Amino acid sequence: MFNLSPKDEKFYDLFIENANTIYETSLLFKGFVEDVCNPDEKLKEIKNMERISDNQQHNILNELNKTFITPFDREDIYSISKEMDDIVDFMEASASRFVMFNVDVVKEEAKTLADFVVKSCAYIIRLMEEFKNMRNNAKLTEIIIEINKIEEDGDCLFRSAVRQLFVADIPVLDVIKWREIYQYIENTLDACESVANIIEGVAMKNA
Repeated sequence: MFNLSPKDEKFYDLFIENANTIYETSLLFKGFVEDVCNPDEKLKEIKNMERISDNQQHNILNELNKTFITPFDREDIYSISKEMDDIVDFMEASASRFVMFNVDVVKEEAKTLADFVVKSCAYIIRLMEEFKNMRNNAKLTEIIIEINKIEEDGDCLFRSAVRQLFVADIPVLDVIKWREIYQYIENTLDACESVANIIEGVAMKNA
């Protein structure tokens, strides 16, 4: 049955719930990168968080299917949900590659990128908390700017780290595996930025 309540606002709370799961996953991911001992067990914890996030995404989409009047465009709700899901997926994919490539010593650039992920995911919580009051909300704009800045810093570090792989005298297989690991962590930051950019667009349309 459709919910006919005008502009049902439960979506904001569901986004906040998922944002907290994203942040908890980022802490696990950071801990994984900083200490790759017992990688299979740590990856299992991250995969469990991914399942929790997936269930939260299903809840959002179920509510979207049964809600007649949404607080903003249905397409935007779907896009935000999908990009938030991508954040956790990319963290899981990044951690999986540490295991697949049997990484036992982690490069400092990867640790710094993981720090960026935690910072960006912390801002995702604040972003969703401010989202409900999107109209003329200066705090929302400040948070979006910070997420964009973290992504830019991550992109610069990514390019520098990849360049160093090709400059340094290291085995070709190491170049391949670290290039892929860096890319997936950078994809996580890109997904955070995508969420912020969609929110910015929604706020502009509803100003």
